Amino acid sequence: MSMSHLYGRQGEEDGVEVEKFEVTEWDLANEFNPERRRHRQTKEEAVYGIWAEKGDSDDERPSFGGKRSKDYSAPVSFVSGGLRKTAAEEKQQQQTGGGSDDSDDGDNTPPPREMAPKKLQTGGHFRGSSQSQRTGFAAGIRPGGDLGTWEKHTKGIGQKLLQKMGYVPGKGLGKNAQGILNPIEAKLRKGKGAVGAYGNERTKQSLQDFPVVDSEEEEEKEFQRELGQWRRDPAGGAGKKKPKYSYRTVEELKAKGKLVGRTTQTPAGELAQVKVIDMTGREQKTSGFALPELEHNLQLLIDLTEQDILQSSRRLQHERDVVVTLSHESSSLQTRLGAEQDAIQRLEAVLELVDRFQSGETAPGVGPGLQECANIFETLQSEFYEEYKTLGLGDLAAAVIHPLLREKLRTWDPLKDSSYGLEEVGQWRAILESGQLHHGSAPEAHMDAYHRLLWEVWIPVLRECVSGWQPRLVGPMVDCVEVWAPLLPPWILNHLLEQLIFPRLQREVDSWNPLTDTVPIHSWLHPWLPLLQSRLEPLYPPIRSKLANALQRWHPSDGSARLILQPWREVFTPGAWEAFMVKNIIPKLALCLGELVVNPHQQQMEPFNWVLDWEGMLSPSSLVSLLDKHFFPKWLQVLCSWLSNSPNYEEITKWYLGWKSMFSDAVLAQLLVKDKFNEALDIMNRAVSSGLGGGYMQPGARENIAYLTHTERRKDFQYEALQERRDAESVAQRGIGASLPTNFKDLIQAKAEENNIVFMPLVAKRHEGKQLYTFGRIVIYIDRGVVFVQGEKTWVPTSLQSLIDMAK
Repeated sequence: MSMSHLYGRQGEEDGVEVEKFEVTEWDLANEFNPERRRHRQTKEEAVYGIWAEKGDSDDERPSFGGKRSKDYSAPVSFVSGGLRKTAAEEKQQQQTGGGSDDSDDGDNTPPPREMAPKKLQTGGHFRGSSQSQRTGFAAGIRPGGDLGTWEKHTKGIGQKLLQKMGYVPGKGLGKNAQGILNPIEAKLRKGKGAVGAYGNERTKQSLQDFPVVDSEEEEEKEFQRELGQWRRDPAGGAGKKKPKYSYRTVEELKAKGKLVGRTTQTPAGELAQVKVIDMTGREQKTSGFALPELEHNLQLLIDLTEQDILQSSRRLQHERDVVVTLSHESSSLQTRLGAEQDAIQRLEAVLELVDRFQSGETAPGVGPGLQECANIFETLQSEFYEEYKTLGLGDLAAAVIHPLLREKLRTWDPLKDSSYGLEEVGQWRAILESGQLHHGSAPEAHMDAYHRLLWEVWIPVLRECVSGWQPRLVGPMVDCVEVWAPLLPPWILNHLLEQLIFPRLQREVDSWNPLTDTVPIHSWLHPWLPLLQSRLEPLYPPIRSKLANALQRWHPSDGSARLILQPWREVFTPGAWEAFMVKNIIPKLALCLGELVVNPHQQQMEPFNWVLDWEGMLSPSSLVSLLDKHFFPKWLQVLCSWLSNSPNYEEITKWYLGWKSMFSDAVLAQLLVKDKFNEALDIMNRAVSSGLGGGYMQPGARENIAYLTHTERRKDFQYEALQERRDAESVAQRGIGASLPTNFKDLIQAKAEENNIVFMPLVAKRHEGKQLYTFGRIVIYIDRGVVFVQGEKTWVPTSLQSLIDMAK
């Protein structure tokens, strides 16, 4: 409330304005009126402040004005002071003048106020004015009357904005014009109760704007109806109320699925002593009908009946389940019975086929033969396979087939007719063999029918044949084994070769003498190599020993030794063969070369040819070492002597080319041989250049020797290039790589890595100034592209492949 409203102004009789401090009816009506006019500062008040001219609103809104200057230009009027009225007169005047004040048509100008007493007079007038004030407040709202009147003071911008957004005058706001058109109405409540205490307070406008079903009235009616029910007397009124009964069907009882227990905790005698009191009315009433024993008995009968119903239902369900189970068992038994009847019929058919075999009581030659028995077994396997496997009918072959096959092979000689009975045995292999693989000797407990057939029928015949066989008649026995090998299980073939044939060969090798026997041993032993393979290795040491003894008095001029030893070159291991050559052949050849006389005028070539005949038998390194020590020194010495005695260089050239043509390309490709011939060319070049021979020199000798040297060097270069190309292609094919070793040591290192052999030098170990190496467990050294292996007494040259074989 503004403080300026609390003051009134006294008359200006004394020329001084006096403020009154009292609350009047105008003040209350002004403060509780939300639509009262508020003072708005005018332009003159904003410019001149307190010196602005006052309008009519100055009388309407008294404020702290202080002393105001008198307007001396106004006419002077005289007002009588009158007499002071009593309190009763003032009260009566106020009661008579109140109507005129209330009937003022909206003028908010306060009435003339009396002089304020010392205490505010807020008695009956203030209390009595509250009702009229509330009525005026509610009555001051005019629905829709003053709506939009504020636009007469503006340029209508609000109405224009609303019309741009789709507003139509006279309709509600919103997209669908669902807004209310009139302001919210206020409804006066009857008393001083809370909201909802006097029922529904909705106005007509609310019902029009929001036509929804309001259930509050129905709830109120229901509440009032239930509130009065407790006062009703069941015995009085329209009549006696009917009791309500609760029914439960058998299906509901089954669905509940619980047996009703008998509640007998409280004895019937105690229930009979309980006093029932009715407290629903104003007075205490005692029940006129109370029979607890009867109620208990009835409830007991109900419980027992429900229990009987549930038990009967469960028995019925159990019996139904039993019927279903028995029906399933009956169907399964019927199926099983049908299967067993089929099995009985099949067994009867199998028994009929088995009865056709020859029994022990049947006379020989009366029963079926091998072909008919084979047909019976094929029928059993094709039509009754399950019974054949389950009953083990294959074991019948031992009792049925063995006697027939034994009788057929009784007169068989494997050395004369190796394929006799082969077709029959092959047929039974397809019938009886189950694909088992056995190792070792005869595992009789686990042999199938076919293996047992061969072991008990075929092997005895071969055992008897081998016992009387001569190993030097190798052809028939080898043919027999090769023909029957595809039909023999591995373990039976191994038994035949290792236990029957190999002992016979071993005894024959022990009795063999290379000096007296005219039949070479390889002719009757090597045919067994494809069959026995590594099983013959135990025979090789005694064979080498006997051959070494036979070569003690041998001379290289005897070519029979080479014919005897040549078939064994590919049979013996490379290491064993090289050792045999170094020990028994190379010393003889060295002696032969030592006896060779190099004579350009009358040369005897037989000793040299005897040595070169062993080229294919000796390793290249062994042959090169032999020539280096026993041939080339004397050959170069003869050349030097010839050149020092005024030679004929044309004859020397022919002599040089003739000796070189005696060697094969493989020998000439050896580095040491190549170096020796190049050394001879160098000697000849020095002779023609320095005139070493003295005397007369043939015309063109120097050019001829130079041409010969150039031609030989070019041939060597072409051959080396071709050999390198071949080596590169072979290396590439093996997948080792395109790079070749740069020297012989690198080649040995590559071979050692390829074969997982340790190759490393020995620290501070040398032989004749050459570094010693370990190649596996062998000590070697390398000299001019030749590998020397430490033997028992001396160092022996060997090939790289022989070195690898010895290291392994």
